[in-house]
Amino acid sequence: MEATSQLFQIQEGVSGKLIRILSIDGGGIRGIIPGVILAFLESRLQMLDGEDARLADYFDVIAGTSTGGLVTAMLTVPNEDNRPMFAAKDIKAFYLDECPKIFPQESHALGHAAKMIKSFSGPKYDGNYLHSLIKEKLGGVKLHETLTDVVIPTFDIKSLQPVIFSSYEVKNEPSLDASLSDICIGTSAAPTYLPAHYFENKDSEGRIREFNLIDGGVAANNPTLVAINQVTKEITRGSSEIFPLKPKEDGRFLVLSLGTGSAKAEEKYDAEGAAKWGVLGWLLNGGSTPLFDVFNRASSDMVDFHTSTFFQALHSQNNYLRIQVTATGDWRLESCDR
Repeated sequence: MEATSQLFQIQEGVSGKLIRILSIDGGGIRGIIPGVILAFLESRLQMLDGEDARLADYFDVIAGTSTGGLVTAMLTVPNEDNRPMFAAKDIKAFYLDECPKIFPQESHALGHAAKMIKSFSGPKYDGNYLHSLIKEKLGGVKLHETLTDVVIPTFDIKSLQPVIFSSYEVKNEPSLDASLSDICIGTSAAPTYLPAHYFENKDSEGRIREFNLIDGGVAANNPTLVAINQVTKEITRGSSEIFPLKPKEDGRFLVLSLGTGSAKAEEKYDAEGAAKWGVLGWLLNGGSTPLFDVFNRASSDMVDFHTSTFFQALHSQNNYLRIQVTATGDWRLESCDR
């Protein structure tokens, strides 16, 4: 954790303006992991700058996918005084209090069997409680109203294309200025776990755009590179009033990337078992979804690899910090018993 606090000790006078990016992976209930890290970081900043200090005051961009998108929204949604509605310490309590209601667990074998049968014909959970909870917490706040710039990846199942809800893109594509609640419901709609999310949004001229969204993790479970891409595009557009940098000055990025835990040490699957799987085995195995696990883990790790290489090539490897914990036990995205 000491490395985290050191992220803010790089002297800006050496290289000029630094663009601080916070990136948060997807991972269901495991969003509690970055929640704990962020609470610690915010508490350290409050020791320096007072109890009113919030993470949105320190990061130029906060990016999050799936559960990370919800954390992003909680950190940046404004209250009536135009300050963050939630402190970072509220995130842990949110997951601990609400997880059992979002992902209700069966306590007997018959219930487990019924849920497994249900998963053959529809999502494992109806998402009703999660949807109402998100709407209650975020209200009608729209993307352009966040207290710092945000980037939240989703995936449109109809067009088979990623949809990036970005504070920067809203200026050029007003139809993306959707409510944070719709965006968060969409980016957290994990296939086989929660239903896809449909909504419509009007732009300033009344034109309607339809969205058919599923979990952003299928495209970018680790949104670090997406966030860097969005900032780079803004720089090349010449928005000097926002980022007074030139395209060649990419070395001024300062990135904190938070994972949601890795269960690699478990060696959960092996080739001998996978060789016998058909469609059902890849979609449902011991209460997990191997296909979803593999794609999400591979996506996150490859983004970390490419981002690390990017910063090394710029001779600024100290400007990138990835925090990922290795855990044991049941770390499914829905597991509420740890």
